[in-house]
Amino acid sequence: MSFKIRDGLTWVGKIDWELRTFHGEEYSTHKGTSYNSYLIQDEKTVLLDTVWMPFAHEFIQNLEREIPLTKIDALVITHGEVDHSGALPELMEKIPNVPIYCTANAVKSLKGQYHQEWNFKIVKTGDRLNLGSKELIFVEAPMLHWPDTMFAYMTSDNILFSSDAFGQHYASALMYNDLVDQGELYQECTKYYANILTPLSKFVDKKIKEVVGLNLPVDMICSSHGVIWRDNPLQIVTQYAKWALDYQENQITIIYDTMWNGTRRMAEEIAQGIQSVDDTVVVKLFNSAKSDKNDIISEVFKSKAIILGSPTVYKGVLSSIAGIMEEIKGLNFKNKKAAAFGAYGWSGEGTKVLSSLLQSSGFTLVNDGLRELWNPDEQAIENCKKFGRDFLAMIK
Repeated sequence: MSFKIRDGLTWVGKIDWELRTFHGEEYSTHKGTSYNSYLIQDEKTVLLDTVWMPFAHEFIQNLEREIPLTKIDALVITHGEVDHSGALPELMEKIPNVPIYCTANAVKSLKGQYHQEWNFKIVKTGDRLNLGSKELIFVEAPMLHWPDTMFAYMTSDNILFSSDAFGQHYASALMYNDLVDQGELYQECTKYYANILTPLSKFVDKKIKEVVGLNLPVDMICSSHGVIWRDNPLQIVTQYAKWALDYQENQITIIYDTMWNGTRRMAEEIAQGIQSVDDTVVVKLFNSAKSDKNDIISEVFKSKAIILGSPTVYKGVLSSIAGIMEEIKGLNFKNKKAAAFGAYGWSGEGTKVLSSLLQSSGFTLVNDGLRELWNPDEQAIENCKKFGRDFLAMIK
């Protein structure tokens, strides 16, 4: 499959309809993804990025239908991760001397993964590749989201090739932002930022300010995954600028796991307590053992506060809660408040363990948490509702 974006620019990537996890099993991709590769044809012919290795042979066959491989004058690799560069080993067997333009860190990455001495051409911010009637201008974008990442801006057409930035894992045959379901699109964009870019927000903020400061006209943003932004393309840049500044909405997310439903009942009563005071605040509940962890993290990203619950299990907490908190800790969320709760039958240390997990993950604790013995009775249920009401008052 390929399609013409405009004269001299063709999408030659791969839509992966079947993909359901990415980065091994770490990131859920309910909507599949695409590996976007772009063929630029001017006086010089340049291939920008490739596809993931399982699709390398198919990719090269499709590319040969567009152009003889010997006509390719240069390759540009914006990021060395294997979903961008996976077809390089097979492709370079056919065109071994073609130069590969990338950052110095990308050379390290590509050599480390493929152990080949290809014809690397190291570029830095401001370097240019003349195509004939237009140029590619390179902009290093370290930590968006690897140290080797760079953007490429094509003059005349005013197109920003943004690597992973502004992308999303979203498979669609429509391929343009104005043609797809906007709710789905922004859900996947939010999930991508929340789960991958949140800990790198200071780099995102800095790079956006730098790129905007260049005052380059941008008519289209072509990222490495998902749709091409052609209708008001800077809308996603504006959204990234908001997300990078300790983003939050008027939302509280309650995450819990439960053994015999005591902690579940507590979670639901706490939610009722919150909503009895303010029905404008969005309250969402997730059982961490039954819900997709990346979807939960997307909701944490949007929340101004979270409440974490687990019964006590041998002086600790249930494994799904411990596991998701390990991921949340690595994402380094800022400016969010929290509290803990849980049912217990013996010693009851779980709530204190949860509070410690929250504090070590950067959340501001607003109280010592709530614990209730065995299956909550009427008094315990009222305690949970009061806990919800008090929690809301403490985070305002």
